[in-house]
Amino acid sequence: MSSSDEPKTAAGEAAGRDAPAPPVSRSLSAARMRDNVARVVWIVCMSLALVLAVAAFTYALEANEDNGLVKLVRDLADVFDLSFFDLDNPVKAFEGKNAGVKTALFNYGLASVVYLVIGRALERVIRP
Repeated sequence: MSSSDEPKTAAGEAAGRDAPAPPVSRSLSAARMRDNVARVVWIVCMSLALVLAVAAFTYALEANEDNGLVKLVRDLADVFDLSFFDLDNPVKAFEGKNAGVKTALFNYGLASVVYLVIGRALERVIRP
């Protein structure tokens, strides 16, 4: 009887399945780390863009400035507006009716787009 004709035992089959998996290579773990970092960078940039968009929306809706949540969002937007899209010294200042709303929508909207573009570009550079 040849070895291929011998009946397979349950122990023999289990031994083949329980063989240890090959170790994870360094390049694979580095790729996973870069993927995670890229994901975090994208989420942070997207969150900052969202804060700016919500702040612009509070101006458009003429939200109650005494509300704590509205204050928080506007204060965060003032911090994360890159000092280039600041409402005190805006990129573009509108005049006339609803000038403040238009200025906030334009400048915070533009800052949101900048964060999204920067975030996507950094994600593409970081991700393997």
